[in-house]
Order: sequence, then structure tokens, then C-alpha cells
Amino acid sequence: MILALICVRSGAADETSLNAALRKVLNRQAADALGIEGRRMTAMQISEALLKRYREQDLRPVWVTPEGPGERAAVLYETLKSAPEEGLRSEDYRVSELGSLWPSRKDEDLAKLEILLSVGLAAYMADAREGRADPRKLATELSASAQSRRVDPVDLAVEAVHAEDLGGFLASQPPAHVQYRRLKKALSEYRALAAEGEWQAVPGGETLKPGMESERIPIVRQRLIRSADLSSGGPDSRRYDPDLETAVKRFQKRYHLDGDGAIGKKTVAAMNIPISQLIRRITINMERWRWLSRDLGDRRIFVNIAGFYLQGSHDGSIDLSMPVIVGEKYHKTPVFSASIQYLEFNPFWNIPSSIASDELYPELLKDRYHLKKKNIRMFLGSGQDAIEVDSSAIDWARVGRLGILRYRLRQDPGPKNSLGNVKFMFPNRFNVYLHDTPTQHLFKRSRRDFSHGCIRVSRPLELASYLLGGTEKGWDIEKMKKIIESRKRTVVNLEKPYPIHILYRTAAVDENGLVYFADDVYERDRMLEEALF
Repeated sequence: MILALICVRSGAADETSLNAALRKVLNRQAADALGIEGRRMTAMQISEALLKRYREQDLRPVWVTPEGPGERAAVLYETLKSAPEEGLRSEDYRVSELGSLWPSRKDEDLAKLEILLSVGLAAYMADAREGRADPRKLATELSASAQSRRVDPVDLAVEAVHAEDLGGFLASQPPAHVQYRRLKKALSEYRALAAEGEWQAVPGGETLKPGMESERIPIVRQRLIRSADLSSGGPDSRRYDPDLETAVKRFQKRYHLDGDGAIGKKTVAAMNIPISQLIRRITINMERWRWLSRDLGDRRIFVNIAGFYLQGSHDGSIDLSMPVIVGEKYHKTPVFSASIQYLEFNPFWNIPSSIASDELYPELLKDRYHLKKKNIRMFLGSGQDAIEVDSSAIDWARVGRLGILRYRLRQDPGPKNSLGNVKFMFPNRFNVYLHDTPTQHLFKRSRRDFSHGCIRVSRPLELASYLLGGTEKGWDIEKMKKIIESRKRTVVNLEKPYPIHILYRTAAVDENGLVYFADDVYERDRMLEEALF
């Protein structure tokens, strides 16, 4: 019996009195009577669920006895109090009210405590497993990132009640993902920083470069010491020395800035982000991890849109990492999960109609040979029976912008192809994929949102070799270069689909515990911040 796990009962008369008090609270709509509001369930639904569950156990309490809360109640209470460690809010679980009711031995107070613990348990379990905010209700572009809501909060609570090791069961509810655990540790560290006080703002002024002297240098030095970018004990001079330059470059790397060591406007602005704001950013990204499935695959590809990078990982360790280019503000790369199934070497680029009408048509008005110069062929119709049309022979001013939509435009393989030499296909409803690009110079920029939504990778052959098993499977770089030199479209299927997760993360932590912060390029942090705080 559940009750045997909780405590030893005293006299039957006291039990009868407590049971009667619990029955009274439940029968008068418990959630309404206690002012409980639910984000997932209405007060009426909560009340009905509570009454149903307690009737299944003969309206007897689970957490309390006439002598007070039991040992398992104390375990639950401590978990709810420590919810902020998980980036959650203890006030969502009525912790203050639980604390005030805890010492009381009045039947009515114990009945209220019983109900509040049960409701708090259900709310915590749902929040820890799936997040406080439902992305599908916030914005359509966030919905694909969320797992389907698969858990019933009340069923979860019942499962917890039956758990032999309640503490261990509750500890297993938050995500086990490596990044989540690292962010949790970072959250604790940044809260400790905040407890010491906000860091002094770095004043604006001329760009500071190594070798220069300025009264602002000591302030920069202290700022970087507090964030552990610079070891303490260095000279407190006005001179920008080599040790400080190393620290500034480290800081710039962590904030996805150009690592030139120059302390300009962007670097000063990053240094002046309040600790409280960084804490919120960490909390927001912990929430995003709660939206994901618990099983992301032992081997997987991660793309961080906000951080402009791709990583291949195996059992949590990073095997490769490279810069990527993602969608610009008006062509945002979506957030979703899929599986890479095959690669195409020497791909054709079938040009979307929006690019044809909005970008290529204006160029044709200026130069009717524009498509030919780009190695783009034009067809009337589809399939193998499509008729190729000479784009330079058409009066584009007469045809008009919509007229180009009658044709199918295709760029052939070659050095001018916008998809480069290889693309990585993972069928999805967004028609998004990874691909090579001839515009390699753009990877030198710190902010890389230039595409129409697909993701351009900086080292495609390295990624292809990784996915195909490398030299052990006969896929070395030289073999792929020979395929590319043939200029023939070649499709290579993976031995088995490779999971890919396209994420949006503005805070991440590396294996050394360094916290990296990225700009909110799509302004999604602000949307989530409003929902959470």
C-alpha cells in the first residue's frame, strides 16, 4: 500500500477526522477553494482530476498523517523548493503556502497541505519534463521544435506516488541532455556572480587596441576578471597588455564577436549586458531543452541557428564542429528535427519560384544573358519531356515578373552552382537542407544569417566523410573530390538515417564549462522571456 511507504498511522479516530477534512476540501472543488490556477488544466479540470484520483484510494491522504507531513512529503517539498535550480519558479508550486501550512496539525490545514502537495507535484513534473511554456501557443515557427505533449500531469503524479525512490524519481524528470546539465551548472554560477553585485559598466569611447593606454582599461580588466576571462592578480595598469588581449579575444569568442582583440562598440555592449539578463538567457535556453525528445540519438548532428555552427556528436562528445550560414531575418531557418538520409554530389539547384521572381527577374531586365552567365537553364514543363527555352531570347519586360513563373529554372552542377558540390538531404515539410556554397568568404564573418532558409556548411566534404563513415568505409576526401570532378550528379544513401536537430540556442556551454552567448537574431528570446517571466 502507498500509505505504508509514507508513515505509520496513529489512532483511527484521528485518521477519520483527517479523512473527513480532506473529503470536505475535495467535494467543494479543491482547486477553486485553494485558488489554484493551472497553465495546462483549468481549476475545474484540476478539481475533477483530484477527486477522481483520491476516490481511487478511498479519499485517504497520500502525503500527510494526523502527526503532520510524512517523509515522502518532505522529499517532495524540498524538490519544489529547489525548483529554481532547474530554471523553474518555486512560486508556481505554492512553496510559500506549503511552508506556512507545514507545521500545522489542524485537520483542515493538513487537508489543504495534502492537496497543494499533489497539485504541486503534478505541475512540477509537467514543467520539468516538457517546459513551462508551450511553443505551439507562442508562435508557429517554434512549434516544430516541441515534442508532442505526451504526458498527463495527473498520471505523472500518480507514477511519482508509486515510485519506491521518490527522490530519485523526481531528480530524473528534468532533461538528461549534456547541454541542459551544463546550463544548470552555469545558472548556479551566474546567480552566485549576481549575489556579489552587478559588474561595473565599461564606459564607451574610442576603440581600444593592444598597446594603447586608457583610464577605461582597469574597468575592462576587472570586468573580465569577474567573468573568469582574465585570471586575477594581473597588473591594474592603464595599458592594454598582451594578457588582457588574450582575455578580450576569449571574451569575444564566447559572445560570437569578431576575435580581433579590439575593444569597440560591440565588445563594450557585450561586456555591459547585465548579469540578470544573462541569467534569463540561460534559463530560457534550459526551457528550450525541455521541449525536445529525451532520445536524440547516440550519434547526431546539431545545428545552432543563433550560434551559426554545426556539430557532430557521438555519445555526448563533439566529433566535429564548423561554422554555418543560416536564414536571414525574412527567410528564417526553422527549428525542427529530422534524419539525414542521403547525399547528393554535384547537385542540380531547382530554383524556387520566389527567388526566380524576386531576385532573378530584376537581373534579367538589366541583362537578358544573366541566367546563362550563372549556368542556369530554363524549361517549359516538367519531367524529362520538358522543353528547354533560350532565356536570352525572351523579352522579359513584356513577359513581366509573374511570367517567369511559367518556367522551371535549374542551375547545373559546377563551380557556379549555389548549392556547391554537395547537399545533405533530410526530407521535411520546410524543404530545408544542408549544402555547400561557393561564397566561402562569408564564413569569416561573425554574424552569418545570409541564406534563404537552408543551411550552408563551411567544410562540406569533411561533413560528408563523417556521415558516410570516413576512410574506414572507403569515404576519404580524395574519393569525393574525384566524384565532384566528374560533374555528374551522384546520390549516395547513408547506411542508416542520421538524426539532425536544428536548434535555436542563445546560450550554450562547452566541455570546459565556458558559457557562450549568441545574439537573439530572430528575436525569439524576447518572445519566450515574456511567456516565462
